[in-house]
Amino acid sequence: MMRRWLPGLLLSLVTVLTACGEAGAPVRATMSARQALTNPPEFLEFEAPSTRLELFREVARQSVIEAGQAAQALVLFPVSHQGELLAAPGFDPKMDLFQAPDAGAPLELVFESGGERWPDDRREGLQGLSEREAAELVARTLLAHWGIAPNSAVQVDRASGAPYAVAYVDGILRINPAFLYLAAAYGPSSLPASLQ
Repeated sequence: MMRRWLPGLLLSLVTVLTACGEAGAPVRATMSARQALTNPPEFLEFEAPSTRLELFREVARQSVIEAGQAAQALVLFPVSHQGELLAAPGFDPKMDLFQAPDAGAPLELVFESGGERWPDDRREGLQGLSEREAAELVARTLLAHWGIAPNSAVQVDRASGAPYAVAYVDGILRINPAFLYLAAAYGPSSLPASLQ
């Protein structure tokens, strides 16, 4: 009698264990970072923090791979340098882009332009900051990291749905707001230390 129900019991056990999955397995993003950037920022706002962190790390790894390449192909961080369009220097996946450097000469940023308006409402997905405040921190951090110190004010434009994360061309910094939600996923106030 035991021989009849033993295979059924084993099959049921395997099915239950498979359905439960493994505890502590890494989270897999359902989309690539490039796909995430072309979506509206609100789409990423409601993704799990661990998913946004994984996408941020993917962007950071890609920035290192692309660094210094001619931006003839699509790159995540195009910058104009001496008349050429290149991929900006990459950054570490553990770099907190919300920790803007405060040393040196102050950098003047201008957010009021004829383009898309930067929202001023605070968002939980941006560590309690508004998109404008988050864009200012990311702008200061990346411009310092890239060694860009312009003599005049830098215009910061909102570039929703752009196929890049941040671009600096002709004194204008264009930030994809979806990238802000990815950048906000890393930092002391975003996730428990165990996930960082």
